[in-house]
Amino acid sequence: MSEQVTIKENKMGITPIPKLIITTSIPLIFSLFVNHLYNLVDSVFVSHISEDALTGISLAAPIQTIMIALGCGLAVGLNAMISKALGEKNKEEVKRTASAAMVMAIGAYLLIVVLSIFIVKPYFAWQAGGNRQIAQYGIDYITVCMLFSFGQMTQWVFDRLLIATGKSTLFLATLGTASIVNLILDPILIFGYFGLPALGTAGAAIATVIGQTAGGVLGIFLNFKRNKEIPIHFTFHISPRCVRNILKVGIPTAIMQGIMSFMGIFINTILYQFSSTAVAIYGIALKVQNLAQIAVMGMNNGLIPIIAYNYGAKKEERTQETIRCAFLYAVVAMTIVLIGLELIPDKILLLFDASEHMMNIGIPAIRIISVSYFVSAIGIVFAAIFQGFGNGMYSMYLAFFRQVILLIPFILLGSFMENLNMVWLSFAVAELLAIPFGIALFQKLKKNLKEEDFKI
Repeated sequence: MSEQVTIKENKMGITPIPKLIITTSIPLIFSLFVNHLYNLVDSVFVSHISEDALTGISLAAPIQTIMIALGCGLAVGLNAMISKALGEKNKEEVKRTASAAMVMAIGAYLLIVVLSIFIVKPYFAWQAGGNRQIAQYGIDYITVCMLFSFGQMTQWVFDRLLIATGKSTLFLATLGTASIVNLILDPILIFGYFGLPALGTAGAAIATVIGQTAGGVLGIFLNFKRNKEIPIHFTFHISPRCVRNILKVGIPTAIMQGIMSFMGIFINTILYQFSSTAVAIYGIALKVQNLAQIAVMGMNNGLIPIIAYNYGAKKEERTQETIRCAFLYAVVAMTIVLIGLELIPDKILLLFDASEHMMNIGIPAIRIISVSYFVSAIGIVFAAIFQGFGNGMYSMYLAFFRQVILLIPFILLGSFMENLNMVWLSFAVAELLAIPFGIALFQKLKKNLKEEDFKI
Protein backbone atom coordinates (compact mmCIF):
# COMPACT_ATOMS: atom_id res chain seq x y z
CA MET A 1 0.00 0.00 0.00
CA SER A 2 1.28 3.52 -0.80
CA GLU A 3 2.84 5.75 1.85
CA GLN A 4 0.18 8.29 0.93
CA VAL A 5 -2.55 6.37 2.75
CA THR A 6 -0.78 4.94 5.77
CA ILE A 7 -1.68 7.79 8.10
CA LYS A 8 -5.17 7.62 9.56
CA GLU A 9 -7.38 10.70 9.59
CA ASN A 10 -6.76 12.57 12.84
CA LYS A 11 -9.09 14.84 14.73
CA MET A 12 -7.98 17.92 12.76
CA GLY A 13 -10.07 16.67 9.86
CA ILE A 14 -13.18 15.28 11.57
CA THR A 15 -13.95 17.08 14.86
CA PRO A 16 -16.58 19.88 14.59
CA ILE A 17 -14.71 23.15 14.13
CA PRO A 18 -16.10 25.17 17.09
CA LYS A 19 -15.27 22.29 19.41
CA LEU A 20 -11.92 21.60 17.71
CA ILE A 21 -10.72 25.20 18.13
CA ILE A 22 -11.70 25.21 21.80
CA THR A 23 -10.31 21.79 22.67
CA THR A 24 -7.09 22.52 20.78
CA SER A 25 -6.73 26.03 22.19
CA ILE A 26 -7.50 25.53 25.87
CA PRO A 27 -4.40 23.44 26.64
CA LEU A 28 -2.31 25.84 24.56
CA ILE A 29 -3.79 28.86 26.34
CA PHE A 30 -3.17 27.32 29.73
CA SER A 31 0.36 26.39 28.72
CA LEU A 32 1.08 29.90 27.48
CA PHE A 33 -0.44 31.31 30.65
CA VAL A 34 1.92 29.28 32.81
CA ASN A 35 4.84 30.04 30.50
CA HIS A 36 4.24 33.80 30.45
CA LEU A 37 3.40 33.76 34.12
CA TYR A 38 6.88 32.59 35.00
CA ASN A 39 8.35 35.32 32.78
CA LEU A 40 6.19 37.79 34.69
CA VAL A 41 7.28 36.27 37.99
CA ASP A 42 10.93 36.67 36.90
CA SER A 43 10.31 40.40 36.60
CA VAL A 44 8.35 40.57 39.86
CA PHE A 45 11.18 38.91 41.79
CA VAL A 46 13.81 41.01 40.04
CA SER A 47 11.89 44.22 40.80
CA HIS A 48 12.40 43.48 44.49
CA ILE A 49 16.18 43.66 43.94
CA SER A 50 15.89 47.22 42.63
CA GLU A 51 14.29 49.33 39.91
CA ASP A 52 17.68 49.30 38.15
CA ALA A 53 17.53 45.49 38.00
CA LEU A 54 14.04 45.65 36.49
CA THR A 55 15.24 48.21 33.94
CA GLY A 56 18.22 45.97 33.10
CA ILE A 57 16.09 42.96 32.18
CA SER A 58 13.65 45.27 30.38
CA LEU A 59 16.55 46.43 28.20
CA ALA A 60 17.37 42.74 27.59
CA ALA A 61 13.96 42.18 25.94
CA PRO A 62 15.07 43.13 22.38
CA ILE A 63 17.90 40.59 22.52
CA GLN A 64 15.47 37.95 23.78
CA THR A 65 13.30 38.84 20.80
CA ILE A 66 16.18 37.86 18.48
CA MET A 67 16.30 34.45 20.17
CA ILE A 68 12.53 34.12 19.84
CA ALA A 69 12.80 35.14 16.17
CA LEU A 70 15.01 32.16 15.37
CA GLY A 71 12.94 29.66 17.35
CA CYS A 72 9.53 31.03 16.39
CA GLY A 73 10.40 31.21 12.69
CA LEU A 74 11.48 27.57 12.77
CA ALA A 75 8.42 26.55 14.77
CA VAL A 76 5.87 28.31 12.55
CA GLY A 77 7.40 26.89 9.37
CA LEU A 78 7.56 23.40 10.88
CA ASN A 79 3.99 23.59 12.17
CA ALA A 80 2.52 24.62 8.82
CA MET A 81 4.51 22.18 6.68
CA ILE A 82 4.15 19.11 8.86
CA SER A 83 0.41 19.69 9.35
CA LYS A 84 -0.03 20.03 5.59
CA ALA A 85 1.88 16.75 5.05
CA LEU A 86 -0.33 15.04 7.63
CA GLY A 87 -3.43 16.33 5.84
CA GLU A 88 -2.07 14.92 2.57
CA LYS A 89 -1.40 11.54 4.30
CA ASN A 90 2.24 11.79 3.18
CA LYS A 91 4.12 9.87 5.90
CA GLU A 92 7.56 10.17 4.28
CA GLU A 93 7.22 13.94 3.98
CA VAL A 94 6.27 14.12 7.66
CA LYS A 95 9.42 12.21 8.59
CA ARG A 96 11.71 14.31 6.39
CA THR A 97 10.26 17.60 7.66
CA ALA A 98 10.72 16.62 11.31
CA SER A 99 14.33 15.59 10.67
CA ALA A 100 15.11 18.86 8.92
CA ALA A 101 13.64 20.88 11.78
CA MET A 102 15.83 19.16 14.39
CA VAL A 103 19.03 19.98 12.51
CA MET A 104 17.85 23.56 11.92
CA ALA A 105 17.28 23.94 15.68
CA ILE A 106 20.93 23.03 16.33
CA GLY A 107 22.00 25.66 13.82
CA ALA A 108 19.78 28.28 15.48
CA TYR A 109 21.32 27.52 18.90
CA LEU A 110 24.88 27.86 17.59
CA LEU A 111 23.99 31.20 16.01
CA ILE A 112 22.61 32.46 19.34
CA VAL A 113 25.87 31.48 21.10
CA VAL A 114 27.90 33.43 18.54
CA LEU A 115 25.65 36.47 18.97
CA SER A 116 26.04 36.32 22.75
CA ILE A 117 29.80 36.64 22.41
CA PHE A 118 29.76 39.66 20.11
CA ILE A 119 26.68 41.80 20.82
CA VAL A 120 25.72 41.66 24.52
CA LYS A 121 28.32 43.96 26.13
CA PRO A 122 28.33 46.61 23.35
CA TYR A 123 24.52 46.62 23.36
CA PHE A 124 24.21 47.33 27.08
CA ALA A 125 27.06 49.87 27.02
CA TRP A 126 24.89 51.77 24.53
CA GLN A 127 21.38 51.22 25.88
CA ALA A 128 22.05 51.67 29.63
CA GLY A 129 22.89 55.33 29.14
CA GLY A 130 26.15 55.06 31.07
CA ASN A 131 24.52 53.44 34.11
CA ARG A 132 26.92 50.58 34.82
CA GLN A 133 24.64 48.96 37.39
CA ILE A 134 21.73 48.68 34.95
CA ALA A 135 24.09 47.37 32.27
CA GLN A 136 25.56 44.70 34.55
CA TYR A 137 22.12 43.49 35.65
CA GLY A 138 21.14 43.09 32.00
CA ILE A 139 24.41 41.42 30.95
CA ASP A 140 24.23 38.90 33.80
CA TYR A 141 20.70 37.95 32.77
CA ILE A 142 20.85 37.73 28.99
CA THR A 143 24.27 36.06 28.73
CA VAL A 144 23.06 33.00 30.64
CA CYS A 145 19.82 32.89 28.63
CA MET A 146 21.74 32.87 25.33
CA LEU A 147 24.60 30.51 26.15
CA PHE A 148 22.22 27.86 27.47
CA SER A 149 19.32 28.35 25.04
CA PHE A 150 19.53 24.77 23.70
CA GLY A 151 16.58 23.81 25.92
CA GLN A 152 14.44 26.56 24.42
CA MET A 153 15.31 25.53 20.85
CA THR A 154 14.47 21.91 21.68
CA GLN A 155 11.09 22.98 23.01
CA TRP A 156 10.30 24.97 19.88
CA VAL A 157 10.66 21.87 17.69
CA PHE A 158 9.24 19.05 19.79
CA ASP A 159 6.33 21.07 21.15
CA ARG A 160 5.26 21.92 17.60
CA LEU A 161 5.33 18.27 16.62
CA LEU A 162 2.81 17.61 19.40
CA ILE A 163 0.64 20.54 18.32
CA ALA A 164 0.65 19.40 14.68
CA THR A 165 -1.07 16.13 15.58
CA GLY A 166 -3.56 17.80 17.92
CA LYS A 167 -1.91 16.48 21.11
CA SER A 168 -2.17 19.79 22.90
CA THR A 169 -2.47 18.23 26.34
CA LEU A 170 1.02 16.77 25.90
CA PHE A 171 2.27 20.19 24.86
CA LEU A 172 0.75 21.43 28.11
CA ALA A 173 2.90 18.94 30.00
CA THR A 174 6.16 20.16 28.47
CA LEU A 175 5.49 23.86 28.98
CA GLY A 176 4.00 23.22 32.41
CA THR A 177 7.13 21.36 33.45
CA ALA A 178 9.38 24.17 32.25
CA SER A 179 7.28 26.76 34.04
CA ILE A 180 7.00 24.91 37.36
CA VAL A 181 10.74 24.24 37.49
CA ASN A 182 11.42 27.92 36.82
CA LEU A 183 8.92 29.12 39.42
CA ILE A 184 10.45 26.90 42.10
CA LEU A 185 14.04 27.87 41.32
CA ASP A 186 13.49 31.61 40.79
CA PRO A 187 13.38 32.82 44.42
CA ILE A 188 15.97 30.24 45.50
CA LEU A 189 18.57 31.37 42.98
CA ILE A 190 17.74 35.10 42.89
CA PHE A 191 17.74 35.67 46.66
CA GLY A 192 19.96 32.78 47.80
CA TYR A 193 17.80 30.45 49.89
CA PHE A 194 18.84 27.09 51.40
CA GLY A 195 22.47 28.13 51.76
CA LEU A 196 22.92 29.02 48.07
CA PRO A 197 24.48 32.34 47.05
CA ALA A 198 22.16 35.17 45.97
CA LEU A 199 22.72 35.41 42.20
CA GLY A 200 20.34 38.27 41.37
CA THR A 201 19.38 38.58 37.70
CA ALA A 202 21.80 35.77 36.79
CA GLY A 203 19.82 33.53 39.14
CA ALA A 204 16.60 34.40 37.30
CA ALA A 205 18.27 33.42 34.01
CA ILE A 206 19.64 30.15 35.41
CA ALA A 207 16.18 29.21 36.67
CA THR A 208 14.77 29.95 33.22
CA VAL A 209 17.25 27.83 31.24
CA ILE A 210 16.97 24.89 33.66
CA GLY A 211 13.20 25.00 33.23
CA GLN A 212 13.49 25.18 29.44
CA THR A 213 15.86 22.23 29.38
CA ALA A 214 13.48 20.17 31.52
CA GLY A 215 10.60 20.98 29.15
CA GLY A 216 12.70 20.15 26.10
CA VAL A 217 13.76 16.75 27.48
CA LEU A 218 10.15 15.91 28.30
CA GLY A 219 9.10 16.99 24.79
CA ILE A 220 11.57 14.56 23.23
CA PHE A 221 10.33 11.74 25.47
CA LEU A 222 6.64 12.40 24.75
CA ASN A 223 7.21 12.50 21.00
CA PHE A 224 8.99 9.15 21.04
CA LYS A 225 6.40 7.49 23.29
CA ARG A 226 3.09 9.18 22.53
CA ASN A 227 3.28 10.82 19.10
CA LYS A 228 3.54 7.87 16.70
CA GLU A 229 2.01 9.83 13.80
CA ILE A 230 5.33 11.65 13.44
CA PRO A 231 8.31 9.28 13.19
CA ILE A 232 11.37 10.78 14.89
CA HIS A 233 14.52 10.11 12.90
CA PHE A 234 17.55 12.31 13.55
CA THR A 235 20.04 12.60 10.73
CA PHE A 236 22.34 15.30 9.35
CA HIS A 237 21.44 14.11 5.82
CA ILE A 238 18.33 16.27 5.61
CA SER A 239 16.18 17.17 2.62
CA PRO A 240 17.07 20.60 1.16
CA ARG A 241 13.50 20.85 -0.13
CA CYS A 242 12.08 20.39 3.39
CA VAL A 243 14.46 23.05 4.69
CA ARG A 244 13.28 25.42 1.96
CA ASN A 245 9.62 24.69 2.74
CA ILE A 246 10.12 25.39 6.45
CA LEU A 247 12.06 28.56 5.70
CA LYS A 248 9.48 29.73 3.17
CA VAL A 249 6.91 30.07 5.94
CA GLY A 250 9.29 30.63 8.83
CA ILE A 251 11.67 33.27 7.48
CA PRO A 252 9.02 36.01 7.25
CA THR A 253 8.08 35.33 10.87
CA ALA A 254 11.74 35.34 11.93
CA ILE A 255 12.42 38.55 10.02
CA MET A 256 9.43 40.20 11.62
CA GLN A 257 10.50 39.11 15.08
CA GLY A 258 13.99 40.40 14.30
CA ILE A 259 12.58 43.73 13.20
CA MET A 260 10.63 43.85 16.45
CA SER A 261 13.94 43.49 18.27
CA PHE A 262 15.15 46.68 16.61
CA MET A 263 11.79 48.29 17.34
CA GLY A 264 12.27 47.40 21.00
CA ILE A 265 15.65 49.12 20.94
CA PHE A 266 14.09 52.14 19.22
CA ILE A 267 11.22 52.35 21.73
CA ASN A 268 13.55 51.97 24.73
CA THR A 269 15.77 54.74 23.32
CA ILE A 270 12.77 57.07 23.01
CA LEU A 271 11.50 56.19 26.49
CA TYR A 272 14.92 56.72 28.05
CA GLN A 273 14.59 60.37 27.02
CA PHE A 274 11.68 60.61 29.46
CA SER A 275 13.22 58.49 32.27
CA SER A 276 14.58 55.04 33.10
CA THR A 277 11.29 54.49 34.93
CA ALA A 278 9.44 54.77 31.61
CA VAL A 279 11.68 51.98 30.25
CA ALA A 280 10.85 49.81 33.27
CA ILE A 281 7.12 50.46 32.77
CA TYR A 282 7.36 49.46 29.12
CA GLY A 283 9.06 46.24 30.24
CA ILE A 284 6.14 45.62 32.60
CA ALA A 285 3.68 46.39 29.79
CA LEU A 286 5.31 43.75 27.58
CA LYS A 287 4.92 41.16 30.33
CA VAL A 288 1.28 42.17 30.80
CA GLN A 289 0.73 42.01 27.04
CA ASN A 290 1.98 38.43 26.93
CA LEU A 291 -0.60 37.45 29.54
CA ALA A 292 -3.37 39.63 28.08
CA GLN A 293 -3.06 38.07 24.63
CA ILE A 294 -2.69 34.43 25.64
CA ALA A 295 -6.26 33.56 24.62
CA VAL A 296 -5.70 34.87 21.09
CA MET A 297 -2.13 33.61 20.81
CA GLY A 298 -3.07 30.17 22.14
CA MET A 299 -5.93 29.97 19.68
CA ASN A 300 -3.61 31.04 16.86
CA ASN A 301 -1.13 28.30 17.72
CA GLY A 302 -4.02 25.90 17.26
CA LEU A 303 -5.39 27.62 14.15
CA ILE A 304 -2.26 27.18 12.04
CA PRO A 305 -2.29 23.36 12.05
CA ILE A 306 -6.12 23.23 11.76
CA ILE A 307 -6.10 25.43 8.66
CA ALA A 308 -3.00 23.77 7.20
CA TYR A 309 -4.41 20.27 7.72
CA ASN A 310 -7.80 20.99 6.17
CA TYR A 311 -6.19 22.95 3.34
CA GLY A 312 -3.96 19.94 2.61
CA ALA A 313 -7.00 17.66 2.83
CA LYS A 314 -9.00 19.96 0.46
CA LYS A 315 -11.76 20.49 3.04
CA GLU A 316 -12.98 23.95 2.07
CA GLU A 317 -16.05 24.23 4.31
CA ARG A 318 -14.07 23.31 7.42
CA THR A 319 -11.44 25.90 6.54
CA GLN A 320 -14.06 28.63 6.08
CA GLU A 321 -15.71 27.79 9.39
CA THR A 322 -12.34 27.86 11.17
CA ILE A 323 -11.70 31.42 9.99
CA ARG A 324 -15.16 32.66 11.03
CA CYS A 325 -14.92 31.13 14.50
CA ALA A 326 -11.40 32.47 15.01
CA PHE A 327 -12.42 36.10 14.59
CA LEU A 328 -15.46 35.68 16.83
CA TYR A 329 -13.54 33.99 19.63
CA ALA A 330 -10.72 36.57 19.44
CA VAL A 331 -13.02 39.58 19.79
CA VAL A 332 -14.94 38.06 22.71
CA ALA A 333 -11.77 37.09 24.56
CA MET A 334 -10.06 40.46 24.16
CA THR A 335 -13.18 42.38 25.21
CA ILE A 336 -13.07 40.59 28.56
CA VAL A 337 -9.33 41.26 28.88
CA LEU A 338 -9.72 44.96 28.08
CA ILE A 339 -12.35 45.47 30.75
CA GLY A 340 -10.19 43.72 33.32
CA LEU A 341 -7.03 45.73 32.59
CA GLU A 342 -8.87 49.03 32.67
CA LEU A 343 -10.03 48.23 36.21
CA ILE A 344 -6.81 47.05 37.88
CA PRO A 345 -3.68 48.85 36.56
CA ASP A 346 -2.66 49.90 40.07
CA LYS A 347 -2.80 46.30 41.33
CA ILE A 348 -0.53 45.20 38.47
CA LEU A 349 2.09 47.85 39.23
CA LEU A 350 2.08 47.05 42.95
CA LEU A 351 3.30 43.55 42.07
CA PHE A 352 6.53 45.23 40.91
CA ASP A 353 7.08 47.16 44.13
CA ALA A 354 6.20 50.35 42.25
CA SER A 355 7.20 53.68 43.76
CA GLU A 356 4.79 56.62 43.77
CA HIS A 357 6.59 58.00 40.72
CA MET A 358 6.20 54.70 38.85
CA MET A 359 2.52 54.52 39.81
CA ASN A 360 1.88 58.04 38.48
CA ILE A 361 3.40 57.16 35.11
CA GLY A 362 2.35 53.51 34.98
CA ILE A 363 -1.39 53.64 35.70
CA PRO A 364 -2.30 55.72 32.61
CA ALA A 365 0.28 53.75 30.60
CA ILE A 366 -1.34 50.38 31.33
CA ARG A 367 -4.84 51.74 30.64
CA ILE A 368 -3.84 53.30 27.31
CA ILE A 369 -1.69 50.41 26.05
CA SER A 370 -4.38 47.84 26.95
CA VAL A 371 -6.55 49.30 24.17
CA SER A 372 -3.88 48.23 21.69
CA TYR A 373 -4.05 44.66 23.01
CA PHE A 374 -7.75 44.58 22.11
CA VAL A 375 -7.34 46.02 18.62
CA SER A 376 -4.34 43.81 17.83
CA ALA A 377 -6.51 40.66 18.01
CA ILE A 378 -7.69 41.19 14.42
CA GLY A 379 -4.17 41.44 13.02
CA ILE A 380 -3.01 38.43 15.02
CA VAL A 381 -5.79 36.24 13.62
CA PHE A 382 -5.06 37.39 10.07
CA ALA A 383 -1.41 36.42 10.59
CA ALA A 384 -2.37 32.90 11.69
CA ILE A 385 -4.65 32.50 8.67
CA PHE A 386 -1.86 33.49 6.27
CA GLN A 387 0.61 31.13 7.97
CA GLY A 388 -1.90 28.29 7.94
CA PHE A 389 -2.08 28.56 4.16
CA GLY A 390 1.71 28.58 3.96
CA ASN A 391 1.86 32.27 3.02
CA GLY A 392 4.31 33.62 5.54
CA MET A 393 5.05 36.69 3.43
CA TYR A 394 1.54 38.10 3.91
CA SER A 395 1.93 37.62 7.65
CA MET A 396 5.22 39.51 7.54
CA TYR A 397 3.78 42.33 5.44
CA LEU A 398 0.92 42.83 7.88
CA ALA A 399 3.13 42.69 10.98
CA PHE A 400 5.62 45.12 9.44
CA PHE A 401 2.82 47.53 8.57
CA ARG A 402 1.23 47.23 12.05
CA GLN A 403 4.33 47.35 14.19
CA VAL A 404 6.84 49.41 12.23
CA ILE A 405 5.55 51.58 9.39
CA LEU A 406 2.55 52.93 11.29
CA LEU A 407 4.06 52.83 14.77
CA ILE A 408 7.30 54.78 14.29
CA PRO A 409 5.75 58.11 13.13
CA PHE A 410 3.30 58.21 16.03
CA ILE A 411 5.99 57.38 18.61
CA LEU A 412 8.25 60.09 17.17
CA LEU A 413 5.33 62.52 17.32
CA GLY A 414 4.81 61.74 21.01
CA SER A 415 8.52 62.22 21.65
CA PHE A 416 8.57 65.51 19.75
CA MET A 417 5.58 66.74 21.77
CA GLU A 418 7.29 65.48 24.98
CA ASN A 419 4.03 63.71 25.76
CA LEU A 420 4.56 60.22 27.20
CA ASN A 421 0.86 59.33 27.01
CA MET A 422 0.98 60.04 23.28
CA VAL A 423 3.76 57.47 23.00
CA TRP A 424 1.59 54.87 24.77
CA LEU A 425 -1.38 55.74 22.54
CA SER A 426 0.72 55.16 19.41
CA PHE A 427 0.42 51.37 19.79
CA ALA A 428 -3.40 51.38 19.63
CA VAL A 429 -3.55 53.85 16.74
CA ALA A 430 -1.12 51.78 14.67
CA GLU A 431 -3.07 48.55 15.27
CA LEU A 432 -6.37 50.20 14.30
CA LEU A 433 -5.05 51.72 11.08
CA ALA A 434 -3.54 48.37 10.04
CA ILE A 435 -6.88 46.52 9.94
CA PRO A 436 -7.84 47.66 6.39
CA PHE A 437 -4.45 46.46 5.13
CA GLY A 438 -5.06 43.04 6.72
CA ILE A 439 -8.44 42.83 5.00
CA ALA A 440 -6.86 43.71 1.64
CA LEU A 441 -4.24 40.95 2.03
CA PHE A 442 -6.98 38.48 2.97
CA GLN A 443 -8.94 39.34 -0.17
CA LYS A 444 -5.80 38.79 -2.25
CA LEU A 445 -5.26 35.42 -0.56
CA LYS A 446 -8.82 34.39 -1.38
CA LYS A 447 -8.24 35.30 -5.03
CA ASN A 448 -5.04 33.24 -5.18
CA LEU A 449 -6.72 30.22 -3.59
CA LYS A 450 -9.65 30.49 -5.97
CA GLU A 451 -7.19 30.09 -8.84
CA GLU A 452 -6.11 26.83 -7.18
CA ASP A 453 -9.81 25.80 -7.08
CA PHE A 454 -9.91 26.21 -3.30
CA LYS A 455 -12.46 28.65 -1.89
CA ILE A 456 -12.53 30.42 1.48
